Amino acid sequence: MRLLPLTAVIALAVLPGSAAAAAESSGSAPASGSPGASGFTITDPRIKESSGLAASRIHPGVYWTHNDSDDGPYVYAVDSATGKTVARVTLAGIGTPRDVEAISLGPDGQLYVGDIGDNLNGTWDHVWIYRFPEPKQLADVTVKAEQFTVKYADGARNAEALMVHPVTGRVYIASKSEDKGGLYEGPEELSASGTNVFRRVADLPWVTDGAFSPDGGRLALRGYFFAKTYPWKDGRPQGEGERVDAPWQGQAESVTYSADGSTLLFGSEGESSRVVAVAVKPGQAAGGAASPVPGKPGASPAPGAPGPAGEQGGGGFTKGAAVLAVGTALVFGAKRLFRRKPRD
Repeated sequence: MRLLPLTAVIALAVLPGSAAAAAESSGSAPASGSPGASGFTITDPRIKESSGLAASRIHPGVYWTHNDSDDGPYVYAVDSATGKTVARVTLAGIGTPRDVEAISLGPDGQLYVGDIGDNLNGTWDHVWIYRFPEPKQLADVTVKAEQFTVKYADGARNAEALMVHPVTGRVYIASKSEDKGGLYEGPEELSASGTNVFRRVADLPWVTDGAFSPDGGRLALRGYFFAKTYPWKDGRPQGEGERVDAPWQGQAESVTYSADGSTLLFGSEGESSRVVAVAVKPGQAAGGAASPVPGKPGASPAPGAPGPAGEQGGGGFTKGAAVLAVGTALVFGAKRLFRRKPRD
């Protein structure tokens, strides 16, 4: 289980715009004007490290999630109307999950689970993706899943975000790095018999999860201290993205669009964790307008670049808060480094 770093607690007290109030909002009612989905609290005591979210397409109001690690080959279906688990799927035919970080639903009606974490940044020369059909009936069930071996063309790395494009079915992984993360594109079709090599196609900020809009026209990304959506064109994110008013969550781990694309839902780790619904703004809607050109009025600053009144692009924090953000990330990473040992 991850612990909230002391620096994050300090950051919460000093972030501008009353971040403390923002933190409280993560446990309150969802944002107004959000017709597509409402926020909810995950009540299942077995779900202590919810690390990914995916909206069901065949079960309205149901979201798929999973624990980060040390749980087993399980995926949970949570009813957003009650916060209760309505199904637990046990994956058979795969090895022992190592560090499950993400889940996404493909256009083939199958759920893709990303066992892609690597807390020691290169300890494991390969990671895995599991795939199984979304169950038509919600009940505890065991399903046979496919297992895909994944390597990166430029070497092993840590990652927490896996996104399946809802039109092409192509799988993407976003690496997690305090220096410069990357977006990696998988092969046109995954192979269960060989190694699937993912190749870097774009640079990204430090990402903990991502999701495509239902029509495939936008890519939403979140980190510990930022959230943005990017127009998606020709298999790449375009421009610098538009900021999203995401909630403050001490262990910000997941994001997904609602099934109708009108809402973004943000989740975090912890017992009885809150999933917060944020209405998608017109410019950030599925297939919305492209980002403004950098340097022109209304343009979003590049990640980490100074914005108006000293803002930091990607999160709306002041420079001091950005420093705290970096400190938080470093402490967070150090704790995980010394807490966990690599597994075979």
